[in-house]
Amino acid sequence: MITDPVFWIIAIFSVLVTGVSKGGFGGLALLAVPLMALVVSPIQAAGIMLPILIVMDWVSVWSYRKQWNRSLLWLMLPGAIVGIAIGGLLAGYVNDQFVRLCVGVIAVVFPIYAVFKPKGRVDIIKGNRPLGVLSGAVAGFTSFVAHAGGPPFQAYAIPQELEKRTYAGTAVMFFFVVNMVKVLPYALLGQFDQTNLTTSLLLIPFAPIGVLFGVWLLNRIDQALFYRIMYAIIFTVGVKLLWDSVVL
Repeated sequence: MITDPVFWIIAIFSVLVTGVSKGGFGGLALLAVPLMALVVSPIQAAGIMLPILIVMDWVSVWSYRKQWNRSLLWLMLPGAIVGIAIGGLLAGYVNDQFVRLCVGVIAVVFPIYAVFKPKGRVDIIKGNRPLGVLSGAVAGFTSFVAHAGGPPFQAYAIPQELEKRTYAGTAVMFFFVVNMVKVLPYALLGQFDQTNLTTSLLLIPFAPIGVLFGVWLLNRIDQALFYRIMYAIIFTVGVKLLWDSVVL
């Protein structure tokens, strides 16, 4: 049982933000693992978050069960499974410092991409099947390391110009499958021990609170300002993790 009160404050905040992300502010779920990695191992943080994400996924799958694009899933999922496999194979040969470095890089790069991503030229991406497979693989790997598969998935899926609910449903189904596939390698890595599962169980009740709060916030605040604040937090945490990976 984790008794550090700082961990619980950060973990509850992380789960709430993940719920807010599921409630309409996509992409912010990336914050959870980097933030929790400030007080526990990044691998342990990912292990604690996975059961919580799966519970959220089941709710989302029911909501979007009839609205998703099969062809896009069939294109991206094989690559995602390969990316997860690569992450699982590497996890047995790297230490926490390397994982902290990877999580830090993701946390720094994502806000920069979100703010400065190039506009236009979606014709290069739209219908580009090899790029779809590659994006799926990157999404699978980053999802395995830090539950951060959103940016590479979005980078390919958004230019496909799906109807917005079809896009949302496709994203839900993609990450539902990805998270379920991650269960086996996480279990083999010992991430479902009593401490992690107990911690996950205690944090799960905060997940629907975050989702409902996200739905409530969606039409009540300046979304651009909210994203800027969250991106600033993600970037700052990423820099801290990069620093720790070098000096610790």
